[in-house]
Amino acid sequence: MEDTAGSNPQSLGFTEKLKSWLSWSWTYVCFIWFGMVLIMVYVLWSPLKLQESLASAAVFLNTLTPKFYVALTGTSSLISGLILIFEWWYFRKYGTSFIEQVSVSHLRPLLGGVESSSATGLFASVNGEAEPRPSVSECKVWRNPLNLFRGAEYNRYTWVTGKEPLTYYDMNLSAQDHQTFFTGDTPQLRPEDAVMQKAWRERNPQARIRAAYQAIEMNQECATAYVLLAEEEATTITEAERLFKKALSIAGKDINLLVYIKRRLAMCARKLGRIKEAVKMMRDLMKEFPLLGMLNIHENLLEALLELQAYADVQAVLAKYDDISLPKSATICYTSALLKARAVSDKFSPEAASRRGLSTAEMNAVEAIHRAVEFNPHVPKYLLEMKSLILPPEHILKRGDSEAVAYAFFHLQHWKRAEGALNLLHCTWEGTFRIIPYPLEKGHLFYPYPGCTETADRELLPSFHEVSVYPKKELPFFILFTAGLCSFTAMLAMLTHQFPELMGVFAKAFFSTLFAPLGFFADKMESFMPSSFWHQLTRI
Repeated sequence: MEDTAGSNPQSLGFTEKLKSWLSWSWTYVCFIWFGMVLIMVYVLWSPLKLQESLASAAVFLNTLTPKFYVALTGTSSLISGLILIFEWWYFRKYGTSFIEQVSVSHLRPLLGGVESSSATGLFASVNGEAEPRPSVSECKVWRNPLNLFRGAEYNRYTWVTGKEPLTYYDMNLSAQDHQTFFTGDTPQLRPEDAVMQKAWRERNPQARIRAAYQAIEMNQECATAYVLLAEEEATTITEAERLFKKALSIAGKDINLLVYIKRRLAMCARKLGRIKEAVKMMRDLMKEFPLLGMLNIHENLLEALLELQAYADVQAVLAKYDDISLPKSATICYTSALLKARAVSDKFSPEAASRRGLSTAEMNAVEAIHRAVEFNPHVPKYLLEMKSLILPPEHILKRGDSEAVAYAFFHLQHWKRAEGALNLLHCTWEGTFRIIPYPLEKGHLFYPYPGCTETADRELLPSFHEVSVYPKKELPFFILFTAGLCSFTAMLAMLTHQFPELMGVFAKAFFSTLFAPLGFFADKMESFMPSSFWHQLTRI
């Protein structure tokens, strides 16, 4: 065992040395190979009768009709066009070039470059030092505090449009949440709990509903079964509220279950127009369970208070939760910006502000908007209706497009209600990007923008939605290259078809110019080395 352990470092050291030598040799091997090719061509020039072969090739090319060149350039244009279409589709779907990804993942390590798993180069800092960036797994996904009801809202959208608003990844996260939340602390599962745990994992909605009824048959007081029916079978909010009340009456002392049901009942009251009742229920819930702040019930409360236009109460909630020690959200940042914008937006005029300058209140409002935009730069386009909204997912990624969709879906009406607030947002939000020219490397008021949001948002948002990407990516080199190649070969095909004789003269002149350096090199070698030397060398 000791010998084996001792030999491993030696073998690893030899492997590393071999790899480093290969990496070093790749730097010069191209020049060496090119020189060897030139020497071999010259050495074999006479034995292989290359000059006669080139002459016969020239005669053959001269006998080709213009139709051949049209077909050649047309085929090249078609192939490069197909590559361009595939590259564009791959870039739109995955945000990167396929050729670039293959070259970085497979060819670059062989050439001695940094492997694709390294963050160096992609997220290098301004000083040249690599900063660690969070991987996709490190981008924490949060449950949407205002998520809709599947049966009463998401399914209605599917019935009308035929599109699925939720992704399988999103629903799978919800299933895991339900299993953990409702049965995570149970020391021993009852038979109906085992059925419900299986029900949450079912992919088919009808299978989940059947499992819930099976659990009720086993135990009429299975509260989680009524929760599932309220979420997925109820086709109206009123019916969902009735089922949640039934679940609440038999929930017992399970804290997780009580909090979940009371919160959903408060959301039912909010959707049915009983806003003051919903506010009271949310306040009581936060007072009764103060340690469950991670559930973000205060975001439900903020939205309901904004609907009541109780701005003083909104400010009081923000004073408690908009703290430097607490995690931020788009709801916190943009609601704070809305309150400050509302105080000055009704009289705000860009022309007047440019003449006299910004007042203190206007400056505070602009700074609040810049702060909000830095936290989540995707929100303004939805608030200004520059991008169409979709139904929000059940899970969101903070600072990502999914959070922006969820915030704008519920809060756009509140911004519209504040006179001039959207106008102030429209005039000032883009100024944030001048403050933070390199958002992936250095933030202003927050940490640098995470580089994993695009990948996670593509998993959370449906495929028919165009995911907002920040910072905006430039087109990869290979897409531009294939576009240029396709256009150039198509132009050659058209010119060859229209002007065959002129293009033939041009092709001859081009190839003669191209091979002129090779002939010059051969002549110089012939004058430098005697022909008998090369003849004897070839005989050996």
